[in-house]
Amino acid sequence: MNALNTSPVVDDQRPLVGVMWMLLAGFCFVALTAGVKHLGTAIPAAQSAFLRYFLGLIFVVPMLYVVRHERPDRAALRAFAWRGVAHTGAVILWFYAMTRIPLAEVSAIGYMSPIYVSIGAALFLGERLRLRRVAAIAAAIVGALIILRPGLRDLNAGHLAMMFTAMGFAVSYLLAKRVSATSSPTMVVTMLSVTVTIGLAPFAYAVWQPVSWYEIGWLFAIASVATMGHFCMTLAFAAAPITVTQPVGALQLVWAILLGALVFGEGVDFWVVVGGLLIVSAVVFIALREHQLKRAEKRLVLQ
Repeated sequence: MNALNTSPVVDDQRPLVGVMWMLLAGFCFVALTAGVKHLGTAIPAAQSAFLRYFLGLIFVVPMLYVVRHERPDRAALRAFAWRGVAHTGAVILWFYAMTRIPLAEVSAIGYMSPIYVSIGAALFLGERLRLRRVAAIAAAIVGALIILRPGLRDLNAGHLAMMFTAMGFAVSYLLAKRVSATSSPTMVVTMLSVTVTIGLAPFAYAVWQPVSWYEIGWLFAIASVATMGHFCMTLAFAAAPITVTQPVGALQLVWAILLGALVFGEGVDFWVVVGGLLIVSAVVFIALREHQLKRAEKRLVLQ
């Protein structure tokens, strides 16, 4: 469940602080995946996802006061609604995939989301795809094929679910980028939490089964670490430039591999590691190139 950095260019004044916040964000997101993995298939994916977002609304309540005076126009409301639809589907598929494929594969395939964002931005937002970015996208696709190795090993519904998860999150990020031009970040986050909770409700109702207080406690912990992870990531982006934070964020793949091997007894697949490194390298390269281009544009404006 990784996001693109859309924060403004900042001066490289506190790189160590940015690194520390990004490390904490990575630990939080890996703890999130571990919590979902621990619950396993005891609760249906749609119900688990709904309870995670419903319990997480406790962190959204203070935001309602902050955004009470904002009045999004109809175009923004439509974008919020469609983002809720895309994110709802992606979240259900992510919870499903988490319980059926190794953590390393979930993490590696999840890094395809920024790649899909780059493709979508070129197709639908009119952004230019330069040759270097095209090469990075091609490398990431090769990485995904190395991980999946269709025809050379057994694949299950979890792999397919994770591929569509990355696509769904990419659509969500593209819509967030569009509404961020007219809405505050707080409004964007608040609307996502509310629309996804509403969107998940009918799916959860259709498969609802009794849950124990133990399971509710775990889901509340999952909601808490997810919120904390996004908060830490925001602080990292504010403290240091993407040239510092993005490579550190890529360490999530390392944590996922270690957690899967040491805690859940999952074997370390050499080809998953190779494919994952290819995808992560492509994502980092695209992020760094985007940062360099933004800095160059800023210099031209100042001249």
